[in-house]
This record gives sequence, structure tokens and C-alpha cells, in this order.
Amino acid sequence: MNSRERIFATLEHRQADRVPIAEMWIDPKIVQAIVPGARDSNDLVEHLDLDMVTALTMVYEPEEVEWVDREDGLFRDKWGALQHLTQEAIPVPALPARIETTEDLARYTPPDPTKSPVIDKVRQLRARFPDKAVAVVAESGWAPAVFLRGGIENLFMDLALRPEFAKELMGVGAAYYSELLPLTIAAGADVVFLGDDYSDRTGPMMSPAMFEELILPHDTAVVGAIKKAGAYCIKHVDGDIRKIMDWLVGTGLDGLGPLEDVPGMELDRIFERYPGRIALMGNVSVDLLSRGTVEEVVAATKRLLADVSAKGPHIMSSGNTIASCVNPENYAAMVRTTQECGVYPIANA
Repeated sequence: MNSRERIFATLEHRQADRVPIAEMWIDPKIVQAIVPGARDSNDLVEHLDLDMVTALTMVYEPEEVEWVDREDGLFRDKWGALQHLTQEAIPVPALPARIETTEDLARYTPPDPTKSPVIDKVRQLRARFPDKAVAVVAESGWAPAVFLRGGIENLFMDLALRPEFAKELMGVGAAYYSELLPLTIAAGADVVFLGDDYSDRTGPMMSPAMFEELILPHDTAVVGAIKKAGAYCIKHVDGDIRKIMDWLVGTGLDGLGPLEDVPGMELDRIFERYPGRIALMGNVSVDLLSRGTVEEVVAATKRLLADVSAKGPHIMSSGNTIASCVNPENYAAMVRTTQECGVYPIANA
């Protein structure tokens, strides 16, 4: 099997030749440490022979933003929201918020999905990597609302004090991605990741009832648009999502992940909870990849192969993304171990 076929087989619950390997995002510092002079993370994908290349919708090229203070790393993103570059590659929302009031929301004009540079990026990836799965890393309604409100704390206050405003605001992002993602699929994308985070290690950051009423309808709409356009959809959520997981799986997802390695969220237990319904992605601990030894990473990867890959459709990855703190040697060890030991049938399963 080639990489694309391997990903397809796994998401369709067919046994591949070996466990596929992918990451939703790899920090440029890690890319450069392993492949000096690489243009982007997809050069590392090619170098390590991973199975999926990615195009990101929420990380921008310098020419794709409106700079407010380039020296300080302050810019306006595609939403017109302020974001701030720190020492890390992914920017963070900044104040003042682009939308504060119902009047601001009524006057707001979202970006035009047909003009997104991601469409052409996908087209280029499809041409460059015909044998690999092409994935778009995107969002639903939650993350754009966080950007437009200048931070997650402000959106939480909206959920509590003016829930209908919050729901309408999240609808802006959901409508945008419901139009954009089918265009990227037509350009050659096979998989879409939805990266909105709803939980921490103790559980959802909002009540389950609030999630069901205000957030879930937007996720359902975006997943439906992806599936109608003919692509696979994988939902990434950090933390313990057990209280909202039934709803997420019920949207029609093909996969969950990368899932964080937290108590109660063991991947083999999720297979037991949803037999034959969902593929999983993850979840070598990012902390282990950062601070552990190569031997510990190899052992953890082998445990996942035996405990998870041998029991259901599984894509090997970190428990989130390959952040700048990850030890490049550890990441390479995780990949190498999967490629060597993840051939089906999994040994010692």
C-alpha cells in the first residue's frame, strides 16, 4: 500500500499493511532540526516517509496578514482579529476584540472563502504528493469566535451571559468553513481535521447542556459539509471529552484525534465504547516526547501498537502536535518504531 491507501483503509476500518503515521502539525523548529533547510513540515513528512501532508488554515504566511506591528509580531488575521506572534509559531488572540457587541456582529463581514490561499496550497500538495493523503487542518465555529472575541475567556463570558450572541458568533466560523472546506476537497484534500478544543484534563470547559445547545449544531453542520463533499473528517479535542464524546461521534466523524493521553481517555476503551464506529489517532505523550528518553518513547510506542493498533483502526501520532519542546530524536524514534513494529498483524498483540 502507498501512504494514501493506508490512511484510507484505516479510516474505512479496513486493515492496512501497517499502522499509518501522521501529525496534525509539526513545529518549524523540529522540522529544521531534523531536515535543515526544509521549507515546511511537508518536507519532513517526505523525509521520514509519514503518510499525510497538511495545509493549515490558522497559521499564516507573512504576506497573508495585515501587519499592525511587524517588529512586535502583532497582526490582523483573515477574520480581521488581532493576533500576536510570540516565540512559538502559532499566534495567540490579542485585544481589543474585533467584535464586542451585537451591533459589531451585525455589521461584520467575514472573509470570502473562495479567496482563501489554502485552496491553492492543497492543489499544490496534491500534485506534489500523489501517493500521500492530503489533509486540511481547519476549525468549526469555536476557534474563529475565540479570535474575534480577543481570547477564550471573553467567549466563556458570552456563553454564560449572552448565549444567543455566542451561538450566532460561532455561526460565522461554521458558515465560512462549511463553504471553504468543500472547495479544498475539490482541489484535492482527502481529510479534514477540525481542531477546536472543548476540554481540559478534567473534562469539558462548558456544561454538556451548553455544548449540546450552542456548539454542537455548528460542528454537525461543518462535518456534514465535509462528508457531503466526499472527504474524511477527524476531530481533534484535547483533554477528557467523555461527557460530550457521544455527540461528537454522532456528527458522523470518521476519526477522533490526536487525543491527549489523560486518564479515562485510553484509546482501547474508546474502541470498546464505539465498536466499529470510529477510527482513532494518537497518542504518544507530548511530555514524554519532550522530556523522556529514546528508550521510553520506543516502549510507549510499542505499547500503543499492541494495546490500540492491534484492536482497531489507528493512526499513530503524538497526543496533540509536535511542539517546539519535543526532542527531535524522540520523535524520530516514535516514527521509526511504528514503521518497524507496526506491520500487521501486530506482533505480541
